[in-house]
Amino acid sequence: MHARLAESPADRARCLALRRAVFIEEQRVPEDLELDGEDDACTHLVVIDDDGEAVGTARLKLLPEGAVKAQRVAVAAHRRRHGVGRLVMGALEAEARRRGAARVVLSSQVSAIPFYERLGYVASGPVYDDAGIPHRDMTRTLAG
Repeated sequence: MHARLAESPADRARCLALRRAVFIEEQRVPEDLELDGEDDACTHLVVIDDDGEAVGTARLKLLPEGAVKAQRVAVAAHRRRHGVGRLVMGALEAEARRRGAARVVLSSQVSAIPFYERLGYVASGPVYDDAGIPHRDMTRTLAG
């Protein structure tokens, strides 16, 4: 299993298909909220398993204040709790460092906060609704 930048149209389509399965179909996020028109302004990552299946994805958005925002982090349902999320976030953080970012911010579903805390993210601020799902902001400072 390996993570890489999703640079080809085929890789981007695989990322989108996985996001559609996780967010639109499984979590019932409205399609117009998931497909927000921001994809072309972001860097996408994909995790490919040993069978060639896309099992994880995320997008990275550059922010003006020396940070990146991790967005649309998704893992195929049958591959959760197998290290795919950790691989996605490791690749995203490596790309953030390569781009000179000092920190990663994200909006975590409340149910995923323990996962991100194990990776060194710290929650802040109140719980809020995003697409009908409770979320909370999180941040991780990147070591050099």
